[in-house]
Amino acid sequence: MDAASLAVFRIAFGGLLLWEVWKFVANGWIARYYVDPAFHFTYYGFEWVRPLHGQWMYVHFLVLGVLAACIALGACYRLAAGLIFLGLSYVFLLEQARYLNHLYLVCLLGFLLTIVPAHRALSFDGWLRPHPDAGIVPAWALWLLRFQVAVPYVYGGIAKLNGDWLAGEPIRSWLAERSAQSMLGPALNQEWVVYTICYGGLLFDLAIVPLLLWRRTRAFALVAALAFHLTNAYLFTIGIFPWLMIAATLLFLPPDWPRRFGTVGSRTLTPQPPLPAAGEGERAGGQSLPRAQRGDGRAPRVILAMLAVYVMVQLLVPLRHLLYPGEVAWTEEGHRFSWRMRLREKEQTVELLVTAPSTGLDRQLDPRQFVTAWQHEGMEGRPDMLLQLAHHVAQRARQQGHPDVEVRVRALTSLNRRPAQDQIDPTVDLATRPRSIWPADWILPLQEPR
Repeated sequence: MDAASLAVFRIAFGGLLLWEVWKFVANGWIARYYVDPAFHFTYYGFEWVRPLHGQWMYVHFLVLGVLAACIALGACYRLAAGLIFLGLSYVFLLEQARYLNHLYLVCLLGFLLTIVPAHRALSFDGWLRPHPDAGIVPAWALWLLRFQVAVPYVYGGIAKLNGDWLAGEPIRSWLAERSAQSMLGPALNQEWVVYTICYGGLLFDLAIVPLLLWRRTRAFALVAALAFHLTNAYLFTIGIFPWLMIAATLLFLPPDWPRRFGTVGSRTLTPQPPLPAAGEGERAGGQSLPRAQRGDGRAPRVILAMLAVYVMVQLLVPLRHLLYPGEVAWTEEGHRFSWRMRLREKEQTVELLVTAPSTGLDRQLDPRQFVTAWQHEGMEGRPDMLLQLAHHVAQRARQQGHPDVEVRVRALTSLNRRPAQDQIDPTVDLATRPRSIWPADWILPLQEPR
């Protein structure tokens, strides 16, 4: 296949990451999210991942910016893609309260770009060290990226097939908040607007991939995708996600589409023999053609086996919430890494009851004493993070001379405008409950499922 489409995506991917790094520097987010907090919510199994000390977090983001520029330019591409995958994954794992679907997707795409030869066109690598297959990539490379882009669309649509979304929540709540700041004002509070966005988003997510794959509907699908993501960028604060998805959606166009629009002037940056006509042999003019030009774009069996495992993981992980009892939007068990985007709004009031019988300790504490405001917001309604906070509070109490400390949590929680109820059993000492991937029996069931 023509390498032009992958080259344009590579440039967009690197450019968007460079923009994101710049925003972190310009807005002071490096210090706010990774340097200043005394406590970080870690992911299960990755408790050992910690922020770098002193100024090294700033150095880390500087390196990420350089790597993003290298990817966009196609300079030392393989090394840059591998390092940026590791560097972004490290940032992602530092703070669970900062979980973002777009950062997770960026990490996955970064991993795939270490495998995909997206530097065979419009790259410094191709100019300095011409590849025999310059301008051509194997078909599996493009389809692998298409698959990864399709996953958030399809699973995002499936996740919207629930009672709350079909009843207009939480979109209704978010639009009401947004109306005070938008030029559209009261129009966002209209019920027809709420249901248009809800059902339009549902149909878009479920239909966009097949519409992009079918040549007759591709132009319509592209316009719909552009309108959808621009609307999201205007209505919601979701960072580079809309722009990343716009760039990724272009992968579904014919591989040579940039040449048709003049984005890439010629097939390669160095002269190459023409592709043979259909039916011609593997030799032209007595010389062997490059493997990719012969149509032999098959990956080695080991790589194919690894990619098959990767594909299965991406297909199964978003379904793991089915193994847990209860409503996933309430328990949060299986919610992350499942493309369940913008499906729940929670309001929560949390109190920590800390006691130690041997020392007479008996205190009612506010979680804000231990976490920052943005961590508190990210923690709301997420039982696994409240468990981690309870462990942190218990550890501090033990260090202060309370060896038999107990920590109980009262978490009055409202899901998508339901009446508030206890999300966590307030009689359970969470200091004694380990973090685990198994269902938590201390999470109380939702009393009013819609």
